[in-house]
Amino acid sequence: MNVSLDILRMDREKRIPYHQIIPFETEDERETVATALTAINADPDVSDNTGKPVEPIVWECSCLQKKCGACAMRINGRPALACDAKLRDLTDGKNAVITLEPLRKFPVVADLMVDRSIMYENLKQIGVWLRDEANLTQEKYDLAYEGSRCLQCGCCLEICPNFYAGGTFAGTAGFVPTVRLISELTGKERREVKRAYRRYIYNGCGKSLACRDICPAGIDIEHLLVNSNAIAVWKKN
Repeated sequence: MNVSLDILRMDREKRIPYHQIIPFETEDERETVATALTAINADPDVSDNTGKPVEPIVWECSCLQKKCGACAMRINGRPALACDAKLRDLTDGKNAVITLEPLRKFPVVADLMVDRSIMYENLKQIGVWLRDEANLTQEKYDLAYEGSRCLQCGCCLEICPNFYAGGTFAGTAGFVPTVRLISELTGKERREVKRAYRRYIYNGCGKSLACRDICPAGIDIEHLLVNSNAIAVWKKN
């Protein structure tokens, strides 16, 4: 299998973006974008389609098992995890070029690596942590469990028309972890989280649900949104 990776890279000195097309050959069609990037970086003699030597590609990875979300990037124009994007699924036989770009909603550090710290700052603003023992009933267990599966990869924010770095809207990456707290907390702490939910999530969400089908973890975002809105916005206690 022969493909070419068209990677949007960043000149390290001039900080100017440029495209570099790198041929890649493999006998295993189950290979992913992540394994291709790893193989390219491991080959000291690799060159691009013009014969120019390829400097190591900067990108993030950790588990490579669709568990951490570190390898999120734009692949053929859509946000996805590199470890979950199989090469055979990204080509149609006629077009064997796979385009890789960094996520656009976050500052670019280098090549395919971006600074996603705004997501964690948003979680701190909302106060997504337990101060005391939680009270989780069986009827709310499924809701809390679903809310705990967020990878914090940023794919949902990449396609959200309402999210931008520095804005007050925390997006789905802020909303999903908050669902678990709303489900478990009681009393004053729950009221504080509900106020934060209304300010940083409910008031900014346009309900476009662009995030619904993009989540790599397969979280049922629409179900969580309906339930969390009911608890945080419509119920008085």
